[in-house]
Amino acid sequence: MEFVWPIRVYYEDTDAGGVVFYANYLRFMERARTEWLRSLGFEQDALMREPGILFAVRRIELEYEQPARFNEELRVVSELGAVAGASLDFVQRVERAHDGSVLCRGTIKVACLRAADMRPTRIPAAIRKKLG
Repeated sequence: MEFVWPIRVYYEDTDAGGVVFYANYLRFMERARTEWLRSLGFEQDALMREPGILFAVRRIELEYEQPARFNEELRVVSELGAVAGASLDFVQRVERAHDGSVLCRGTIKVACLRAADMRPTRIPAAIRKKLG
């Protein structure tokens, strides 16, 4: 399953050279993962209340290929990699919307934690089912 989230580069996303600041690609990817969960019917604040879980990034590996610039239309393409008992691996890439050229790609491992004590816990069955 692939999820695509469109974004536009704002002035605040760029550095003094007029290109997207490297750390902002992480923000773009985080937003795409959040919107993917939302599209499946899961709001993160509601998940914290019931069933009492949250997702936290455990590991990130990124590769930067080309710069994005102010006002460009981009898209974040997200796919689910491995699913373990208490973690999800996402494979994500940021592309230019008009030609699909890849600007940044990454693999992000997200851990499922109990909100009460921040300890790992199994991903709830309802979420696993919707993720496929």
